[in-house]
Amino acid sequence: MFPLQRILIDEVYQSRKRVLEVLAGLLADDQLGGQESTRIYEILIERERLGCTAIGKGIAIPHGRDASTLRPRGAVIRLTEGIDFGAVDNQPVRLIIGLIVPTECPENHLAILGLLAEHLSNDEDREAMMQTQSPERIRGLLVEWLSPLATPDE
Repeated sequence: MFPLQRILIDEVYQSRKRVLEVLAGLLADDQLGGQESTRIYEILIERERLGCTAIGKGIAIPHGRDASTLRPRGAVIRLTEGIDFGAVDNQPVRLIIGLIVPTECPENHLAILGLLAEHLSNDEDREAMMQTQSPERIRGLLVEWLSPLATPDE
C-alpha cells in the first residue's frame, strides 16, 4: 500500500493546498497534473471541507474514497518545516499520510485510519516516524503497524 516511490521525506512546501496537490499526484497512477491526480485532489479537498484531517501533534491523514480505486493506496510526505493544516492543537503539520481507498470498502478504510491514529498517538511510534532518515524505514513502520489488516496474498 505504501511503495517507496510514494514516500517523500525532508520536503519543503508552503501550504496545505500544495501538499494536497503533491499527495494526489503520489496517490494517482498518473503524473502530477494528470486526470487521475486531479480527481484524487478533488476528493482530498472535499474531505478537508467536511473537517480537518490533522489529528494533532504535527500529523495529518488526508483521505478519501474513490470508485475508480481498486485497492487502498497510501503515500507519505514528511516536511522539514511544519505548515498550518488547521489542527485543533494549532501545531504545524510535518507528517502527512494520505490514503485513497475503494468506495465499496468503508470498513477497511476505517480500520486503516484507526491503526494509523493509534500508532501515531503513541509518542515512541510517532518519534520513530518523524526521526527516521529513510523511506524504507518509514515503509517498514507502516507495514508493521498495518499488519493486522494484511491478507494472505500481501
